[in-house]
Amino acid sequence: MSTITSLVGEKPVVIFSKSTCCLSHSVTSLIRSFGANPIVYDLDKIENGSQIESELLQMGIKPSVPAVFIGQQFRGGSKKIMSLHVRNELVPMLKDAGAIWI
Repeated sequence: MSTITSLVGEKPVVIFSKSTCCLSHSVTSLIRSFGANPIVYDLDKIENGSQIESELLQMGIKPSVPAVFIGQQFRGGSKKIMSLHVRNELVPMLKDAGAIWI
């Protein structure tokens, strides 16, 4: 089992981020604004962050942060998440994943 799979498993929303990335901060704030409480892993702050970043890149996730997983599936980076929001698809996705109940 990959590190990513174990970190994402059973959690409604996981964001792989870097503490210095403004796009990561914006995406996290957007998701929190709907009442979700994402698990955020700042890759520049955790011990195995560089290993996780390498796994994200190997999965074809470029840039590696922000990488947003909703319902254990990779849903995209900042552009994709903003696009889902503009198309009113983000909130239903968060509901389906059990991240929000409204």
